[in-house]
Amino acid sequence: MTTTIYHNPDCETSRNTLAMIRASGEEPTIVEYLKHPPPRARLEQLISTLEIPARALLREKGTPYAELGLADPKWSDGQLLDAMLEHPILINRPIVETPRGTRLCRPSELVLDLLDHPVSQFTKEDGEVVSHDRGGQ
Repeated sequence: MTTTIYHNPDCETSRNTLAMIRASGEEPTIVEYLKHPPPRARLEQLISTLEIPARALLREKGTPYAELGLADPKWSDGQLLDAMLEHPILINRPIVETPRGTRLCRPSELVLDLLDHPVSQFTKEDGEVVSHDRGGQ
């Protein structure tokens, strides 16, 4: 299995996550999910692997979340998946898959636990410095 990132190049968190992956010496498969949304079965598989309900993968900010009334608990997971597939911007990002696991990497430094050789320190686009200590792992 290679590293895969479901990426939005317009998202700072996604860009920082991709940069941390590359800084670790890996070149991931990049899925620009706004241009190439995952098929329904793949999105269902990601949600299952993340062990979260579909609602937990919804992004609110900068999306049609409010306009579509998605905060209403009446929506089933299937209906929420339909909304994400119709409006991929509703899929929260970045999602990263590696042999070590799959995670929604918000904040971006969560990706460091998924990498075989993570950088010990990284400076994000906004100047924030994050450090990583795997404790001998």
